[in-house]
Amino acid sequence: MYSILLVDDEPDLLAVWHLILTSEGYDVRCAGNGVEALACVKQRVPDLIITDWMMPLMGGAELCRRVRTQPHLAQVPILVHTSAPLPVNEGNAWNACLQKPVPMQLFLTTVGRLCTGRG
Repeated sequence: MYSILLVDDEPDLLAVWHLILTSEGYDVRCAGNGVEALACVKQRVPDLIITDWMMPLMGGAELCRRVRTQPHLAQVPILVHTSAPLPVNEGNAWNACLQKPVPMQLFLTTVGRLCTGRG
């Protein structure tokens, strides 16, 4: 079973994606912003991080940068799931990006690909 850390400041969205992903067999933990996400990864490193871009306290851009600078986290794939346009100068701080709203099947296919290391 792959573990996923789902990071978003919208509680309803977290609840829906948590339900969908757990029903697909994933072990899912949730965080409301980047600060909470970093606390979660200190407890257990996930197989995949899915993060929103714009959040209070610490957004997705800073979360991605911090994850990539930590040797034990640097290889964890990151999926950015956002309605905001992403800056092109961020380099390869994430592995994939999906714009909200995203069709559920595309989301699940992308999650599966990133968890199995094919993406």
